[in-house]
Amino acid sequence: MLKYKRILLKLSGESLQGKEGHGIDSQVLNSYAAQIKDTVELGAEIGIVIGGGNIYRGIKGASQGYDRVKGDYMGMLATVINALALQSALECIGIRSRVMTAIRMEPIGEAYSKIRMEHSLTQKEVIIFAAGTGNPFFTTDTAAALRAVEMGADVLLKGTRVDGVYTADPEKNPSAMKYDTLTFQEAYEKRLKIMDLTAFTMCEEQKLPIIVFNINNPKNLQQVVLGEKVGTIVKP
Repeated sequence: MLKYKRILLKLSGESLQGKEGHGIDSQVLNSYAAQIKDTVELGAEIGIVIGGGNIYRGIKGASQGYDRVKGDYMGMLATVINALALQSALECIGIRSRVMTAIRMEPIGEAYSKIRMEHSLTQKEVIIFAAGTGNPFFTTDTAAALRAVEMGADVLLKGTRVDGVYTADPEKNPSAMKYDTLTFQEAYEKRLKIMDLTAFTMCEEQKLPIIVFNINNPKNLQQVVLGEKVGTIVKP
């Protein structure tokens, strides 16, 4: 039996680049699609927010002299490219999916609608939310928290390259220790960078738990929704 029936999965754009170092690695993309399929077949209802950092990051462009607002819109378009790639990968393996964009851009994707989203989720369609919140200065972390709350998700899952939250970056510090569970308050006090502050605060206010886990382990997503001990859970 599923512990978490309705989930919001947050994927970073950087995770899609795999060994390529840029763009989209088809092996990584297909692996994510296969995991999502297996989880849908367990009975989960899934919304996905994906970043665009493998293509363009607005804040990086601003540091190089670009206008920040235009840079952020460029980043939103990058998330749409990733969303279309994921949709294509899902449909190739028989999973119905729908891209909803925060900025109108038919026929690429349809404009976000809570009513349409709810109907699609109950019909077992995977919803891929693209273009962030549709506003500059807000990250895809914030978009993930917002959509998770709007869809009434049981949990926000953050798929990363590491298997949870650590005292320090485990890729740089091999002595870093992993947390199995944290409260929001503990994460604040320890200054742990789990999500950006706006997103994190929204999850805390709405009492929405966050689970950080390694998305590159092909069984982890299923294990998380079944309630098995995977990654780090942050809860009220």
